[in-house]
Amino acid sequence: MTTLNIIAAVIFGIALLHTFSTSLFLKAAHRAKRHDGLLHLLGEVEVVFGFWAGILLVVMAIAGTRQEAMQYAETRNYTEPAFVFVVMVIAASLPVLTAVMRCVETIAHWLPVPTTTAKAWLCLSVVPLAGSLITEPAAMTIAALMLAPQVFHRDMPERLKYLALGVLFVNISVGGTLTSYAAPPVLIVAHTWGWDSTFMLQHFGWKAALAVFINGTVITMLLRRHLRPTDVMSDNARTSQVSVTVILVHLAFLAAVVLTAHHPIIFLGLFLFFIGYTQAYQKSQRRLIIREALLVGFFLAGLVVLGGMQQWWLQPIVSALEPKVLFFGAVALTAITDNAALTYLGSLIEGISDQSKYMLVAGAVAGGGLTVIANAPNPAGVSLLRGSFRDGAVSVGGLFLGAIVPTMVAACALFFL
Repeated sequence: MTTLNIIAAVIFGIALLHTFSTSLFLKAAHRAKRHDGLLHLLGEVEVVFGFWAGILLVVMAIAGTRQEAMQYAETRNYTEPAFVFVVMVIAASLPVLTAVMRCVETIAHWLPVPTTTAKAWLCLSVVPLAGSLITEPAAMTIAALMLAPQVFHRDMPERLKYLALGVLFVNISVGGTLTSYAAPPVLIVAHTWGWDSTFMLQHFGWKAALAVFINGTVITMLLRRHLRPTDVMSDNARTSQVSVTVILVHLAFLAAVVLTAHHPIIFLGLFLFFIGYTQAYQKSQRRLIIREALLVGFFLAGLVVLGGMQQWWLQPIVSALEPKVLFFGAVALTAITDNAALTYLGSLIEGISDQSKYMLVAGAVAGGGLTVIANAPNPAGVSLLRGSFRDGAVSVGGLFLGAIVPTMVAACALFFL
């Protein structure tokens, strides 16, 4: 434990407090005249960790040397923030959304319930599970965009919005555990511990699917009287007449990015080709969510910088807990730190038992919906849906309360089954 480590922990704590108080900055921005732009910027959840990561680097340069601060920043692994940025933009493109929407509409008409209810249930249950194939950030982006007009509209009671958001975040977090590459907390330990997709399906997948369906079904029943019967196809896909060829090309780009998730040079190169393709066929496109995705990437990059200095206090806590206690400790710790960072620290512990490995990852994914920073895709969901909440911001307390019950369902499924 050094002075710099303590300072880094203090800055991390301040960043957490800032995250919990972003709504205060937004309210101040509405009242301010001279500095409303700055206050609004500091009220953006996605800006918080990037902002305080910059403060940390400045402090490191002052306390040590500029070269040490630069070396620390340059030796962090920014693959995940870059990947989330790229996959968000591609997954939210109109052709990809069109393909998913058409599938959802087709299945919804087959189900023996009203189509509006069926669509909401599919977006809150099946789409999160599809994250095991297309990655969690892509599933979050697609689910949020499809749920926005139907569930997150201004006539929906605020309490139910937070319940729906909590279920969405929890289901995305556990829904990506059917494979070994889709959920960030699993992806980061899968190679080290030798966990392949077969292992994940046997030990995590079926339990996660059960929890997702329970959460999705219960929240859909609570929402059904307030669901807006909007025709998402007419709003998004039919107006642009997206061709099958363009859809297939976009899906090919998405698949290629997912397959090269560990190779940023490759997937960033593919992204540049993707941008060129969208410019060549603008009639089948709409505005790409570059700004929203950049904010999410900035958030995650800031978390990488800040989180890299927290190992000195997090790892002793993780390594000292018994397996069953570790599960509940992981759920709690995930609320204040990214669950991928938590499992990464666990992977550094030598001689950790198989039971402890399972409990650590299970607790990390179960608690992935409690806060905005708990799971990498959560900032994407907040960025896309916050406009429908009061004051244009997602309350940290509201999200926490909305996610408690679905978190308990996921925790029970992963702990007892």
